[in-house]
Amino acid sequence: MGRQPQRSTIAQHGQQHTPSAGGQLLKMVGVALATVLVAAVGITGWVVGDLGATYTADAVDLGGDPPPGFSELTTGANILVAGTDNCEPEYADLFGDRCANPEDGVRSDVLMLVNISDEPRRVTVVSFPRDLLVDIPSCVTDGGESAPQYRQMINSAFSIGGLACSARTIEDLTGVDVQYAASINWGGVIEVTNAVGGVDICVATAMKDADSGIDLQPGTHNLVGQDALAFLRARYSTEDGSDLNRIGNQQLYMSSLVRKITSEQVLTNPGLLLKLARTTLSAIDPSTTLTNPVTLVEMGLALKDIPVSDYAFVRYPVADAPDDPNRLIPIRDAADQLFEALERNEPLLLADAAGQAPEAPVEPEAPVDGEAPVEGEAPSPAPGETAVALPPSITGTTGETEGCVSGRVVR
Repeated sequence: MGRQPQRSTIAQHGQQHTPSAGGQLLKMVGVALATVLVAAVGITGWVVGDLGATYTADAVDLGGDPPPGFSELTTGANILVAGTDNCEPEYADLFGDRCANPEDGVRSDVLMLVNISDEPRRVTVVSFPRDLLVDIPSCVTDGGESAPQYRQMINSAFSIGGLACSARTIEDLTGVDVQYAASINWGGVIEVTNAVGGVDICVATAMKDADSGIDLQPGTHNLVGQDALAFLRARYSTEDGSDLNRIGNQQLYMSSLVRKITSEQVLTNPGLLLKLARTTLSAIDPSTTLTNPVTLVEMGLALKDIPVSDYAFVRYPVADAPDDPNRLIPIRDAADQLFEALERNEPLLLADAAGQAPEAPVEPEAPVDGEAPVEGEAPSPAPGETAVALPPSITGTTGETEGCVSGRVVR
């Protein structure tokens, strides 16, 4: 995630990207990025005030001491974003059997952690697969307090104690401080995608399955509304039918979304920006730490000049659980390297979708004291600008990534 080296390489079909990872949530990341990017043009603060109770009514207390102001954070900000499968009445008929039994509860199919670094600013979005087994700490619930639970799927934390419990679980897993959080449901992602005018996705091989409702032939598609959500939810029609491949598809979607929001087509259209801001803020349930208009505007100002190449979308490193091939376990050493690099604000070099580790760039030697630099030679990198080659288990893309997803037809 640096300004100097390219942050990621990806396996591609010619010029086409092969997906790398899995979960339904891309949803919220798009909303998080939309919120801060719209704030960057100076209207989100007004819109938050205009919406008033609509945005803050369902705000969630994450517990603990409130964080310092965004501008006072010296190691960057961490925003947990959660996409939920809440069956709202106006959208329930779109999701078949999933919404047939209201007693199934609300789950976060995937969690994502958005890291906004200190200067020089970078954005890294870490996706946590739904099938990841983790320990869930004791959480505040409507009935009091839950008991700690061990080796549970990560999405069950939301079912136990909502957004705050998911945030605590991510903190325990990663060791980072989650200062902000927000959630969005199915209806929200439909409305936000419509507000931005759709997202372009290239499909290399057909995708079709009845579970998600996806039905895409090879080619480039502008996905809006229900079609966009079907793409983000599709699992069985991904290249190998895995949750991990679903994350890879979502990462390409996020790359395309970032390019769309930062394009002249959007940024120079005040009416569209206002609509996007209002729709975004109406669609999410934030933490109490994310309800201050000043915080949103500060985030926007921090992001407004970041090039798309400095947005990285990575998958938390996982391995198959030895006792259950349908579940995943953390690769903790690799995860530690990732979060240590984020804390030090170092640009990332990511493995490609096949797990092929990138070659670290050769840094120029610093001149001897008193010696003039050689003409044409690149200057020595500033602190925090030396790229870190992450382990092959950490795959991902950047905002520059343009590729095609590979799917299959499931009868």
